[in-house]
Amino acid sequence: MSLCMSEIGKSVPASGRMGRTPCRPDFYNPFSGKPLFAQAGGNLTAPVCESAMDAQARGSHGSPEMTAATLKVSTGREPMQPRILIADDQQDVLDALRLLLKGHGYSIETVNSPADLLAAVGRQEFDILLIDLNYARDTTSGREGLDVLSRLREIEDAPPVVAMTGWATVGLAVEAMQFGVSDFVEKPWTNTRLLEILSKQIGLGRERRELRRRAEEEARAREEALLHLQEQEREIAEAKAIQEKLLPREIPQMPGYEIASAWQSARLVGGDYFDILPLDEKTLGICIADVAGKGMPAALLMSNLQAAVRGLSSLSLPPNLLCGRLNSIVHRNTDSDRFITFFYAHLDGSRRLAYVNAGHNAPFVVRADGSHERLREGGAVLGVFGTANYELGLAQLSPGDRVILFTDGVTEACDPSGEEFGEARLLRLLQDHRKLSADELQAKILAVVAEFSGSRWQDDATLVVLSVCE
Repeated sequence: MSLCMSEIGKSVPASGRMGRTPCRPDFYNPFSGKPLFAQAGGNLTAPVCESAMDAQARGSHGSPEMTAATLKVSTGREPMQPRILIADDQQDVLDALRLLLKGHGYSIETVNSPADLLAAVGRQEFDILLIDLNYARDTTSGREGLDVLSRLREIEDAPPVVAMTGWATVGLAVEAMQFGVSDFVEKPWTNTRLLEILSKQIGLGRERRELRRRAEEEARAREEALLHLQEQEREIAEAKAIQEKLLPREIPQMPGYEIASAWQSARLVGGDYFDILPLDEKTLGICIADVAGKGMPAALLMSNLQAAVRGLSSLSLPPNLLCGRLNSIVHRNTDSDRFITFFYAHLDGSRRLAYVNAGHNAPFVVRADGSHERLREGGAVLGVFGTANYELGLAQLSPGDRVILFTDGVTEACDPSGEEFGEARLLRLLQDHRKLSADELQAKILAVVAEFSGSRWQDDATLVVLSVCE
């Protein structure tokens, strides 16, 4: 259906105000005395001539047809039929706009008062508002329209507004823009121009809403991630407190020896473990272990290891038999990719150290004269094989000797260039400071390694230092 705008295109005398201009064939002039429609059998009918807008829609003007199909917004979603709310107190204007926009794919709702406009906006969502600035109470100043714009600004996420008036002044247009109007259309309007403005503002409005939606989703995601992180940190802090309680709070001592220890976790919780266990009045059990992996999984396996070691040590088993049973327990209760390096020894009053090394970093024995030995006898790491046999190693200690048990977090600490501290540096450090007490030597080792690595511990680091008194 096309509208013959020439039917209502008779000249209107100029009044000195913007918008009071003669109509052109593609204008609609609400000030014409001609009715827009003629009644025919109760149905609305339009004259049969063609407007410039209709000619353009058929492609005769060569410019793109501005329809709802052009309102594709780069949001990654399919474009929806745009919803428009039109507010005007002239029914013929509402009818003309409804006919024009319905033919271009718009979903349309119309109201004829500011109160109805605000009620409609509060009731449902629209892509755009096309509103007149003058109503029955004041038909020329635009004050009613400005009051409505002021109320719309109070609505969160209000749609963009395009204002229409036939009594516009430059001052009114500027004031309307200050109240948030996105664009301005003068009456009589040009259909092509109106469609272009609506298409542009709907696209911009959808883009703004999509950006706001994404920002809100990202903000919610960040908030959820922060809450999740805080919960994780709380749980890890609790786990760290529990893990620290699993380690010996006080180091049991034996006449003729000094024993010191240190535990440095690369994370809040880790997989290193050590223990000093009084087995009887004359014997101490000494162990150190490193669970493969880091973080909570390693810490959980470490806690299970601690419980198993303490349970088996109460049976007074020699180190090789204890390691055999411990290996079976670990193998049955861990995944195939989990294993534990472990060193376990019995120290008695005759300065005799009976031990098993299950794949752990071989401890150093630094003699009083600076010579050294490594404690390597034993067998495979714990957990890889269902059954394993372990050889018992023996070391006879003498006054002035130092025994140092450590995990690879000590020797694998790196400097800024990536070079590891290494076992050679550790040995030289032990030899140079072999006269220090157990506490002093343990503190010296940690201080030197921390200085070397810039206090950046790549892995958990644990030390047990045994000094044989002279």
